[in-house]
Amino acid sequence: MQLDFPFLQLVFVGFLALFPAVNPVGSAFIVDPLLTGLDHAQRRAATKRIAFYCLVICTVSIIAGSYILKLFGISIPIVQLCGGIMICRMGWQLLTSEDGIQKGNKETARPSGEIENILFYPIAFPMTTGAGTISVLLTLSAHGEDTDMSKHLVKLGALFIAIVLICILIYICYVNTPRLIRKLGPRGEQIVNKLSAFLVFCIGMQIASAGIRALLKL
Repeated sequence: MQLDFPFLQLVFVGFLALFPAVNPVGSAFIVDPLLTGLDHAQRRAATKRIAFYCLVICTVSIIAGSYILKLFGISIPIVQLCGGIMICRMGWQLLTSEDGIQKGNKETARPSGEIENILFYPIAFPMTTGAGTISVLLTLSAHGEDTDMSKHLVKLGALFIAIVLICILIYICYVNTPRLIRKLGPRGEQIVNKLSAFLVFCIGMQIASAGIRALLKL
C-alpha cells in the first residue's frame, strides 16, 4: 500500500500537468480545419494515428528527451521559438486563405497521402504535443529521477499511464469535434473555423514569445 499511493498520485499529478499543456478540447477545434473533407471512418483512422504519434512523442520525451536535446545542443527555449514560428505560419495561412477552410469542408474526400503528410507534423507536433508539453514532461521526469532504479522505473510507469490517458482524451475529442461543429450550423461552423485559425496564430505567438523571453534571461 505504501507504493500505490505515490504511484497513483504521480499519475494524477502527471495528468493534471499535461492537460493544460496539451489542451485536447481546445486543440480539437484548432486542428479540425486541417482534417476537413474526411468521412467518419477516415477521421477515426487519422485520429488514431495522431494519438499514437502523441504517445510516441511523450514517451520518448520522458525516457530520452533531455538526452536527445543535450546530444544536439538544443535548449527548450529554442524548441519553443521554432515551434511557435511553425504554428504562426500555419495559422496565418489559414487566416489569409480565400475561404480555404470552407472549401475544404465541401470536399467529400482527401487524398490519403495528403492527410498522412500532416498527421505527425504539424498536427501531432507541435500543434497537439509541442514544446510546452515536452517541457512539462522533462520537468516531471527530472523530478522522478532516483538513485534507486526500481523507484525510478515505477515513477516513469506512472507518467506513462498519465500520457496514455491524455492520448485517449485526444482521440475522443478529435473524433467528435465535427459532430459538435455541425450542430452549430454553416454560419457557426464558419465562425468556429476562423476563430480556430486565429487561435492557431495566437498560440504560435505565445509559444514563440515564451522562447524569446527564456533566451533573453540566459
